[in-house]
Amino acid sequence: MKKHLATKIILMAVSFYTMSEAQAMLKALNTAASGMAAQETNVGTISNNIANVNTTGFKRGRTEIEDLTYETIQEAGSRSSASTNYNVGTQIGTGARVSSVRKEFTNGAPQITNNPFDLMVNGDGFFGVIMPNGELKFTRDGSFNVDAQGVMVTKQGYKVYPGFNFPPNTSTVAISEDGKMQAFTKGNAAPAEVGQLPVFTFVNPVGLKSVGQNLYQISLSSGQPVQGIPGNDNVGAIMQGALEASNVSPMTEMTDLIRAQRAYEMNSKVMGVADQMLQTINNIR
Repeated sequence: MKKHLATKIILMAVSFYTMSEAQAMLKALNTAASGMAAQETNVGTISNNIANVNTTGFKRGRTEIEDLTYETIQEAGSRSSASTNYNVGTQIGTGARVSSVRKEFTNGAPQITNNPFDLMVNGDGFFGVIMPNGELKFTRDGSFNVDAQGVMVTKQGYKVYPGFNFPPNTSTVAISEDGKMQAFTKGNAAPAEVGQLPVFTFVNPVGLKSVGQNLYQISLSSGQPVQGIPGNDNVGAIMQGALEASNVSPMTEMTDLIRAQRAYEMNSKVMGVADQMLQTINNIR
């Protein structure tokens, strides 16, 4: 009878131990899985950067990862005895997640085209673009042109804010650093004043929402656009006959890609080890 009871107690102890170990291995699997998911997003961001390495005015994205909540097993400073405290606590992390994908609005290199309607903001700021529904969006892509009516438009045919009409028979266009536009027509020595091209800045440009077609729209985080004169009050000046290249560095992206791949592989190995340990625990039962 006593021998049977002792055996039962031992089996219960082993069962409790294996159960707690199994729970720990399941936590390890979930933790590694969260790391793999974060690196998948990281690789996706890097691949988008590389895909847009030659996109005019493109700004690279940077994946930012943060740790998840911790399971506190023992608080630092808690009692270790009647007269002493634990100097270091025990906390077990539960993994990682992507907190944001941040746009880096550093300037891209100028690409000289000598096209009079190719414009670049040399510094901070965005061109305004009027959408067909009247909404105002913003871009760093200054590859503009004129349509059949002489209206300055983007590649997609959207009007450049606030709207510029060039007279017929325009032979030369001059756009100064402060955005003043002049059109020289055949037979006239004096240029025609077309208008003033504004540049918009934001308190928090990284809060802008990318909507494709090299366009951004405002959000609650970006704040409202501030219209300024190019070259004044920390607003970028206009460069005529040039386009802004993407600020993506292929070497940087390849380095980041290797790091993300290695991190993904390590998390995958952790999952494999945790699975093997879980299998061993199950065999004990």
